[in-house]
Amino acid sequence: NIMGMFVSTLPYRLQLDRHCSFDDLVKYVQEKCLSILEHSHYPLQYILANLHINQSNISFFETVYDFITLSSQSDELSLGEASFKQVSLERSFEVAKFDFMLMFVYNPILENNRLSFRLTCSHDLFDEITVINIGRRLEYCFQQLFSSNETINQIDTGFTFMSKLDLILSGETQEMEDVIFCRQSHIMNEAPASFSQSRLWHNESMHFTPNISQITIYNMPFLYRLHSHHTLSVQHLRHALELIVTKHQSLRTSLIFHTETDRLLQRIIDIKDKNRQLLTFIESTYETHEQLNDIIHEEKYNPHLFDLSQGLVFRCHLVHYKQISSNHLLSHKDVVIFNFHHSVFDYPSMNIFLHDLNQAYTTGQLLYDDNTNLRYLDYAVIEQQMSMTGASMFWLDVLHDCKLDQSLSLPFDRYRLANEHRTCQTTSISFDFGQDLSHDFLLHASSNDISLEHLTFAINFIFLFKITNEQTDLCISMNIDNRYKDELNSIIGLFENIIPVRCQLDPHWWFHQLLEHVQEITTKSRKYSYFPLQHILKQHPHISKHAFLETSLEFISYKSYKDNNTIRIGDSQLLPGSFSSNINEDEILSASDFSLFIHHYMNMNQLSCTINASLDLFNRETVEKISQRFHFIIHKLSASIIDNQMKKPIYELSLTLSDEQYLIQSMNNTQISFSSSPLTCIHHEFVYQVMKHPQKLAVELDEQSLAYAELFGYVQMLAVHLLDEYGIIPSEVISQCVERSLSMIIGMMAIEMAGGIYFPLSFRDPENRLHMLLEQTQTRLVLSHYLTKNKFNDTITMLNIDSILVNNNLFQHINFDQLSSVHVNIDSIAYIIFTSGSTGMPKGVSIQFAIQLAHNQGNE
Repeated sequence: NIMGMFVSTLPYRLQLDRHCSFDDLVKYVQEKCLSILEHSHYPLQYILANLHINQSNISFFETVYDFITLSSQSDELSLGEASFKQVSLERSFEVAKFDFMLMFVYNPILENNRLSFRLTCSHDLFDEITVINIGRRLEYCFQQLFSSNETINQIDTGFTFMSKLDLILSGETQEMEDVIFCRQSHIMNEAPASFSQSRLWHNESMHFTPNISQITIYNMPFLYRLHSHHTLSVQHLRHALELIVTKHQSLRTSLIFHTETDRLLQRIIDIKDKNRQLLTFIESTYETHEQLNDIIHEEKYNPHLFDLSQGLVFRCHLVHYKQISSNHLLSHKDVVIFNFHHSVFDYPSMNIFLHDLNQAYTTGQLLYDDNTNLRYLDYAVIEQQMSMTGASMFWLDVLHDCKLDQSLSLPFDRYRLANEHRTCQTTSISFDFGQDLSHDFLLHASSNDISLEHLTFAINFIFLFKITNEQTDLCISMNIDNRYKDELNSIIGLFENIIPVRCQLDPHWWFHQLLEHVQEITTKSRKYSYFPLQHILKQHPHISKHAFLETSLEFISYKSYKDNNTIRIGDSQLLPGSFSSNINEDEILSASDFSLFIHHYMNMNQLSCTINASLDLFNRETVEKISQRFHFIIHKLSASIIDNQMKKPIYELSLTLSDEQYLIQSMNNTQISFSSSPLTCIHHEFVYQVMKHPQKLAVELDEQSLAYAELFGYVQMLAVHLLDEYGIIPSEVISQCVERSLSMIIGMMAIEMAGGIYFPLSFRDPENRLHMLLEQTQTRLVLSHYLTKNKFNDTITMLNIDSILVNNNLFQHINFDQLSSVHVNIDSIAYIIFTSGSTGMPKGVSIQFAIQLAHNQGNE
């Protein structure tokens, strides 16, 4: 009954699980509310004081939630016989006390509109239209949870994950379908470059490592030969190409970067300008196969064949055998090379080009209306104006909580430092699936109404899951053809986009469960593939390195021109040729560190695979082994899938090759006696070998090696340092996270010599797993080196092994005798290892010295 100010503002913390249901969330919120109300008498000032922070920089003040229940008399007032009714102030006069405030009002006396909400946002941060859309999304949220309207996709509040709740409005899901591509009459010859062109320009402007020869990847040559006894008129061919360049203005479009406006513009070269060359048409000769190879190599890899600033983006090179014919006719020994710059051309454009080439050569004309014909320029303009709100919401949700800056734990041979340049030089391995395996895949896909792309993608994600030490959150990139409207299928141009594909798999899934998941994520990702990669990256401005671009996956389906699959131009037939030039396959450039391509030759029903890997990170031998493992798992899964025998979870699949299995068996079957001193600890055996063979080679790695005496010296130094500086006590767990190196051996032996329990950590494991293992073992110290120290946060005590070993000043007055007082026996624990956790929580196993020594006796 007291008038006064009793309102308190309190922090309200919820830690949500994306995979809980709405009903579970309600129970969780109820418990949190009761807990907060129980302690709501504690003043906010005390809370802030306990946190040692002031009110000016508290983030939870920016977002406020309130719920108000109105009493029956709250909006009416009676004084005597006079009645008053409350009048709301105009919203335009409202002052936003917080950046984002959501208030629910419950009025029990109203019949139909008892519950309402009001959203108040700061004009400093939000536009009015944005606030309206947020309100619409909240309303749509309510409809999915509680509406009985059949047109609303209602979710099951008891079973459906909250992550399945959709915030994309129905109108936004159709935003791309509502776009109409038509001639932009107000645009003459200049417009901004398309998103695809801008992305390609950015890649081409990358700074490669100096003084290393680079080979461009933006030439797109297509090689053809005439069918035997067929001829082609050079004059008619040239005229046909001029007609094509006249119709398809993208083939005479320049790309110019304006530094003043920081924009990349495309400008169509006017055909009436007689001083401008519209295409490059050249003729040359060859006599030997080597000479022809050199010409082909030049067309594919010479970066100076095109001039983007002048619009010279298309060239035709006629290569005559021995001499140019006097009658200007091409014969079957001559070669025709059509070459395009990738900024104005993609592979689907070739079908359009060949169709128009046949028409132009046969009839001498191309029929189209130049005033209404849709141009690539028009597409670029409309693309810039498209509403992409729904796509933006989709990609924000897909990549939510994804560690975009963390690379997949592929089996690298080395690592690239943060300030190290990317050379983009790769090595390439290719193999065919074979007739039987291809037939099995195609038959299974067609008989089960499964997309061949989805089937191969599912296998690829299993493969990545296995070679990344069973990472379950796999985010990679996919290059797609972005002709998402029928009107675009008749335009020559660049329509490619790169999108992330994120697969969050469960190791306990069977193959058909993973396949269903892959079908869902790829279908949805393709639906919103019109959202440019640049926009996706801008949604995460705090990420400097987008690691999903380092690994790419692509399914390419195209017609094979073998077995009489010819191209007709007039009365002549052209046969596609192959690029057999002797290019070193290690000279190929790629923007990705690891790329996997699946090729489907539709006319032959054949499948093949190509793996490209960066030479910055992989040795060719490693890539060959990766290729063998992928080939192995394809055969293994194929047999199981076709026979419906895939009756085990994916984590049980193995990538161990047949020869490796035999080697493991042979190693485990050895029964050689271990003739040394009586059973002792591992480091005692090590000291015994030091005393017996001090100058013999103890450990070797690449070009580095240490004799027993040298290794023993380093081990003693580190062991004494652990005792003196960190107070290591017997049976204390000491972790080590280093790459394969001499330091690894030194650290392992030093831990055991100091009386500690050795606990190895894999630097390829995700950070959350590493920290979970440290908590389980109660480790207070981790030995690391410069490449692995960033895997842990500041709360973990780290010791850089290398920095200790190179600092000889630390050990000038060291007392090695104290190591003799460390008491360890054969019943003490030597080391701890953990399972992968793929079947649940990782389980630890303690190995005693006696067990380890017994194992050594059987394998020495």
